[in-house]
Amino acid sequence: MRLISINVSLPRAVSVHGKEIETGIFKIPVSGPVVVNKLNLQGDGQADLSVHGGPDKAVYLYPWENILHWKKVLQRDDLGPGSFGENLTVEGLAEKEVPIGDEFAIGTARFVVTQPRLPCFKLALALETPSITKTFLESGRTGFYLRVLHEGTLQARDPVYPLPSREPEKVTVAEFVELYRCKRATRDQIRRILSLAALPRSWKEWLTSNGRLQAEETGD
Repeated sequence: MRLISINVSLPRAVSVHGKEIETGIFKIPVSGPVVVNKLNLQGDGQADLSVHGGPDKAVYLYPWENILHWKKVLQRDDLGPGSFGENLTVEGLAEKEVPIGDEFAIGTARFVVTQPRLPCFKLALALETPSITKTFLESGRTGFYLRVLHEGTLQARDPVYPLPSREPEKVTVAEFVELYRCKRATRDQIRRILSLAALPRSWKEWLTSNGRLQAEETGD
């Protein structure tokens, strides 16, 4: 596992259907050591802090293998590091293999996986593909957000070192996304999700309120 690219950008104004909005989704690869702060990377920023950024979404990671997938599916040779608005393009961290709560070190910084990325219209804007938000979520290739446990510095080509997880249960990012999509889960799945210390409280409340995540009668 290794860091392929570090991508940052500050918010800028763009026109969408005649309306001006600010977005930080247009990430650009940068070279040299980059400082990791509690809320973002040096040189990076988020526009709408009500849905982006904050400690639980400080850094967005996207697997390089996913970019190769979309290059083929969308027939887009122009896609590369940063195309999906990610801060870190990493090789070897697939959603099906990475549980929420996993911890790892890159450079001198340390991170924990908190939640998947749910796409919004800004992804469609960045890729100039209106249908991508639905396809992106259905694919399960969402990437995931990181909380910064220890600030530090990192740079492209740094290895990614897995660290012992402090979670007693394992729920992969892919499993979580599928439960979110289908809105049904076994009682055991619900129990495991609610036990995750790394998963933000807002997610737990959303998933279990108003019957959004219903328990299947399976005898669990």
